[in-house]
Amino acid sequence: MTDRPILDFLAGELAAASPEPLYRRLENALKQALASARIKRGAVIPSERVLSETLGLSRVTVRKAIDGLVSDGFLDRRQGAKTVVSSRLEKSLSTMTSFSEDMRSRGLSPGCIWISREISRPSPAEMMALGISGSERVVRLNRLRTADGVPIAIEMATLPARFVPEPQAIGDSLYEYLETTGALPVRALQRMQAKPGNEEERRLLAAPDDASLLIMERRCFLADGQIVEFTQTKYRGDVYDFVIELMR
Repeated sequence: MTDRPILDFLAGELAAASPEPLYRRLENALKQALASARIKRGAVIPSERVLSETLGLSRVTVRKAIDGLVSDGFLDRRQGAKTVVSSRLEKSLSTMTSFSEDMRSRGLSPGCIWISREISRPSPAEMMALGISGSERVVRLNRLRTADGVPIAIEMATLPARFVPEPQAIGDSLYEYLETTGALPVRALQRMQAKPGNEEERRLLAAPDDASLLIMERRCFLADGQIVEFTQTKYRGDVYDFVIELMR
């Protein structure tokens, strides 16, 4: 990576008027560079000295901005005073975001490979999870989720069919579709577990034979309490971390 285009971009972002502290403005500018893929995953960012001298900032300001990005999982510090864009993916459990939003926030291009879309009667487990009767129909959306074309997770989303009258109209993002229909969830309950992946799951995810899966189950609710979605997502444990912020 040549530093000049990145430094020019950061200088342009910092030139915009803002009431925020300088370190926060630099932190946000670096996040924008990551989100727009100006800096790729695994790339080395300009050194603190280069950022300080080129952008006219103190080393303390630059270090504080980088510390924040390291703490949030965007950057990793390596031996030899190098700071690189994190090659692992982290998901905070404190906010409800979609897979596509998570990937874009990391400067990655989200995508999906459809495995199946079907409308059917619900199973007993789906009836319980969605709070519906056996007479209702559900839409099942089974997808392989990717980031920059790399398989990251297998996702099975089940929704009452009344919320998804046209399953074929869903593109890469289910939440973007639900937003257009007025059925975007506002809160969720989640639980997580880990287990070894089976042969088919490892094949789909191109995961090592000994890879474990991080399995997230989520029930999502509308503002009026209706359950709009029940999703089970199986993440590659060797590339994905879940992060929880705890406060006393």
